[in-house]
Amino acid sequence: MNYLFHIVLILNALFFLFYGLQCFTSPFMAEEFRRFGLPDSQRILTGVLQLLGAAGLLAGLIVPALGALASTGLAMMMLVAFAVRMKIKDGLAQSVPSLVFMLINAFLALFFFRLL
Repeated sequence: MNYLFHIVLILNALFFLFYGLQCFTSPFMAEEFRRFGLPDSQRILTGVLQLLGAAGLLAGLIVPALGALASTGLAMMMLVAFAVRMKIKDGLAQSVPSLVFMLINAFLALFFFRLL
């Protein structure tokens, strides 16, 4: 189980690192946030939180409390992302990734909390 936990954690952190950086650099991401009806400040905040979440996940390998906070925060962020997708009536293919990442981070949070 530890190997699965580490693999999922590292891949998840890499995804959030990638998407966090995309919030600052990608014209597509800027357009998506406008489509969501959210201002640029929300896109920047989302990018910062995703980068902090990725760092927190990795730091959680040393300090489990940081991993617990980061994974819980990312799970909540993905729940909100899923709600936004539902609100603007995105299709299933566009909405499911946020739900999957919510579940992944909830799994990581439970694992981290058991380490505390």
